[in-house]
Amino acid sequence: MMDWIYTIVSKVLLLWHSLFDKLWGDGTWLATNWDWVLAIVFLVLTVRVLLFPLFIKQIRSQRAMQTLQPQLKALQEKHKGDKETLQREMMELYRREKANPLMGCLPLLIQMPIFFGVFHVIKRLGTGTVDETLYGWTAAQFQSGMSADLFGVSIGATFRDGGTAAVLCGILGVVMIITTYMTSRQMILKTGWSEDPTQKMMQKLMLYGIPATLIISAVAFPLGLIIYWTTTNLFTLGQQMWVLKKYPPPKMGGKPEPKVVDPEVAKALAPKVGAKPANAKRKTVKKNVG
Repeated sequence: MMDWIYTIVSKVLLLWHSLFDKLWGDGTWLATNWDWVLAIVFLVLTVRVLLFPLFIKQIRSQRAMQTLQPQLKALQEKHKGDKETLQREMMELYRREKANPLMGCLPLLIQMPIFFGVFHVIKRLGTGTVDETLYGWTAAQFQSGMSADLFGVSIGATFRDGGTAAVLCGILGVVMIITTYMTSRQMILKTGWSEDPTQKMMQKLMLYGIPATLIISAVAFPLGLIIYWTTTNLFTLGQQMWVLKKYPPPKMGGKPEPKVVDPEVAKALAPKVGAKPANAKRKTVKKNVG
């Protein structure tokens, strides 16, 4: 059932590899086959460019959801304790305002089959297979991919292989987890937490749930897949930064966005207990003269 996805992923990966291979051969430098590593990186760029229009729709949907926050909060107060009525009223509000609370997760849902496709293709390179010509590969391309390294570690290696593979997969795995968290945090800090319980649950899942699962998954991921995921996160961070700057979130009720103050800085600037304010104004009493 997933063969068509494996074939598309393979075609794009092989297309980029063929291009880089023509530019500088196998591109080996620092014990790294850069033609294959860059092919994985540009596979990410291809996917992200194709998903960019959907990403813009995601941002617009989030903007629409943000403008509905006061109405959602009012509905929650009005129907407190009556979840069935609350859900029905919220669905009617979404329909009337043409807002979709699920749109925020749609790009991720579309990327997941592609992610599984990359996982399957790279895993085949790491484990080897009897049929090397599946999904449009030639035997020569498959053998070349199997021997591809990043700093001397096969792109099909995993943390469980130990040694240098464990070190490199571990380092990039930590980067992958941190950047996954940062991509979600960046968006939530700008748009704020949703008043809709369903939307808020999705935000928490994106912020904490997915990075937490990656702690376990990173052990089993082949190195090439970690490269793919980390590159995706870095691209998304830059993409979100540009979009959030170009299309800033609307200010709710005309109020400016709250200024985020570092807790340590606030603590340092706070007046000492019992101390008089340094800039306190002194009142002078003028005496009436005669």
